[in-house]
Formats: sequence, C-alpha cells, structure tokens
Amino acid sequence: MKIALVSALISGVAHAQWTVTNLAPTGATSSAALAMSGTNQAGFAAFSVAGPEHAGLWSGTAASWTDLNPAGADSSRINATSGIQQAGYVIAGGRTKASLWSGSADSWLDLSPATSTSSQAYSTSGTQQVGYADVGGVRRASLWNGTPDSWQDLSPAGATQSYALANFDGQQAGYAILSNSFGNAHAGMWTGTASSWVDLHPSSAALTGSLVYGMSASQQAGWVTFNFNSQMTHASVWTGSAASWVDLNPAGAIQSVAVDVADGWQVGYAVVGGKPRASLWNGTAESWEDLSTALPGSWGLTSARSIWSDGSTIFIAGYGHNNISGNDEALLWSRPVPAPGAVALLTLGALAARRRRA
Repeated sequence: MKIALVSALISGVAHAQWTVTNLAPTGATSSAALAMSGTNQAGFAAFSVAGPEHAGLWSGTAASWTDLNPAGADSSRINATSGIQQAGYVIAGGRTKASLWSGSADSWLDLSPATSTSSQAYSTSGTQQVGYADVGGVRRASLWNGTPDSWQDLSPAGATQSYALANFDGQQAGYAILSNSFGNAHAGMWTGTASSWVDLHPSSAALTGSLVYGMSASQQAGWVTFNFNSQMTHASVWTGSAASWVDLNPAGAIQSVAVDVADGWQVGYAVVGGKPRASLWNGTAESWEDLSTALPGSWGLTSARSIWSDGSTIFIAGYGHNNISGNDEALLWSRPVPAPGAVALLTLGALAARRRRA
C-alpha cells in the first residue's frame, strides 16, 4: 500500500502538471514549433499535402498564427527566435537564403552573403545570428550582426565543413569536420572568430562524432555518435570543455538527441519502444522525462525542440504526429518550475515509469 501511494504521488508530480496546447493553425496539413522566446513560438506550417512550408509565429494559441512567408518566396522556415527577432531561411528562385524577420512578412531581410550559393540561419541572440554559408565550394559556419554585409566566416583552419547552430551572449556553438577528424563531426564553440574555435569532442576512443545544437550561458546540448554504430546518437550536454561531456541517453533508449538547453534543463527526443518521444532532462540520463505521456489522444513520433522559462513556468515547443488527424502538429508544453525537492521526485517518477514499461 505504501509503495502504491508513493508511486501515485510520483506519477502526479511527473505528469499531472503538464498543460499541452495544440498550435496547429486552422487548415494546416503540417506544422512544427521549432523555437520560442518569451510568449512567442516560431516555426512553420504548410497548408496543403506536401505543400510549401511557411515561416510563422504563434503567441500561445493556434488562432494566434502569423504567416511570415515573404512575397515571392517559394517556402520558408523559422529556426530560432529571440525577443522581437526571428532567424531561419527562405527558398526563392531555387536558392536557400539565410533570413531575418522582426514579426511580420514585410520585415524579412535576406542575410545571404553576396558570394554565397546557399545559406541558412539557425539561431539568434536578438542581435547576432549564426548558421552556415556555402562560399568557395565549402560550407562554412557563419556569424552575422543583422545585415548581409556583416557576415563573418567562423570555419576553423583546415575544416572541410562547419556549421554554427547555436549562440548565446557572444558565444557560438555547432560543429566542424576537421582535417584530423577522419571525416567525422566534432562539436565545438567559438567566441566570434574562426581562430577562437574550441573542440568539445570527448576523448573517448568509442566516440566518432559529436555536435552541439543548442546552448545557454553555461551549457551546450547536442549528441555524440559511437564507432560501432555511426547512426546511433546519444543526447549529450557539456559545460564548455570536452572533459565536461555527460551522456544523457536514458536507459532503454536506442537513440536520443538533445536540441536545446535553458536553466539547466535540456530538451530533445529519445527513441524508446521503437518511437521517438519528446524528452526533458535535468542534466543526467536518470532525470529523463517522457513528455509524450502528457498528450491526449493517439500520437506517433514526438519531439521537443526549444525550452524557455520565466522563472516560475517551463515552456517547451515542439511537434508530434497526430495519429487521428494524420498530420504533424505544432505543440506547446507548459508546467510550473518544480521545487528543488520535486526534481528528485521527477527522477524517481521517470525511473518508476521505465520499470513499469519493462
């Protein structure tokens, strides 16, 4: 009886507090919330089967959808938002262009460098943007300060390919394929110049590749791959050095990826029971929480893409495949920030749920 009562209390702490809002706009056949900042979520929606994606914004409800696809664009997507600024890409005239918006379709700005054949922005701090640009036949990690003329090449010396996928407070992170990395990606960080590159790839001989997707003031989130299976990724978190690497892959998961990090929390997905599940961590593999259990109805794959907190509430943006509608649908999870003692209960809850599944 005591065990059952404790289990019930843990389950209540772990799951009952989540509120999930379906952000899919009316008429959308596909949508995803890929980023959030404050009360705004950003990503894309399509309005016909296999139709073009339109970059867009929400402010917490499906009805708040604002279409940011510029006039003349074939398609567009927002990858990041900070304050009033959104970053992503537009496809126009057969060319992918790094792009910047400030809340409306008319505000669209083409960031693509004059010498580039393709480019994309993946993150913005509100003043600086990062991504890649194809210049001289090489895909180069890139930094902008709000204009195409401000473009800076961050590719480390000798890199055959590099991407900047995240930035925060003057730092940038992503990956590079280096001359000594045998064709494998190495997670890394910059502080505004190519020469500032710091390799975050862990020293373990079992690991072949690594990448950073998201970052905060103190942490970097991403994945690593293993030499016995280069397709198997483990969600990972770092605190500024290769030696700080922590494997977040939960017990029972065959694959996982961490996409974003804020205030010590990481989000992404883990493949458990043959299905990708939107996931939340608090710095350890044991802290893993399956966010898909909070969804009503029937869902296939789910993924958490961005996390933000106002200090009292955690907000998580992502998407899932609704088995009833047959569509991928943008989603927003929210719940109060757990008290310090409750975090331990959340971890116990996740372990208990895993044992029940086993």
